[in-house]
Amino acid sequence: MKHLRSEIEGEGYTFTVRLSDRRTVHSAFVRFGELLHELALSPHPEEAVAVKIEVDTRPPAGAILETRLVRRYVPLRLRHHDRGSLLAGKLHAVLQRPYVKGRDFYDLAWYLSDPEWAAPNLTLLNHALAQTRWSAGPLLEATWRAAVARRIRKLDWDRVVHDVRPFWERELDMSLLARKDLLRLLAN
Repeated sequence: MKHLRSEIEGEGYTFTVRLSDRRTVHSAFVRFGELLHELALSPHPEEAVAVKIEVDTRPPAGAILETRLVRRYVPLRLRHHDRGSLLAGKLHAVLQRPYVKGRDFYDLAWYLSDPEWAAPNLTLLNHALAQTRWSAGPLLEATWRAAVARRIRKLDWDRVVHDVRPFWERELDMSLLARKDLLRLLAN
């Protein structure tokens, strides 16, 4: 965080940082005051933008990283997980998160509905599952879909939909997160 703070301050931005480092995944909220107004993205000078940064201090082995150059407002080099590793992380959340987070299932449907999306990085997925004491044995190309489908069938689907409801712009969009559709995507 010291390096990040130094870099942001060096660019002349006004910001605050709230750090939480009590768990394995450290998180920080970096809040930029007045930035939206300065960029003419908001007429309200008091409106702020916050960025959440999470760092896993014991990441599971097996992630594949890519580096991309992105240029929107300024050139930025981003290092990130490849598509298969992103899907593996989402599958881990779906299978092991101890509470229902509707966004996990929306994201999963989004990944699976893209025919160009990569297969999950099973090495990463199995290492993550082992870290969280998964007892059903390693998942394979031939078994991961059935394991996820079993989890989906056990859930109170109304609770899944209710949890993601605040993120939808229109009530009609709620029909896009149907259990039968997600199970159909998993069957492909």
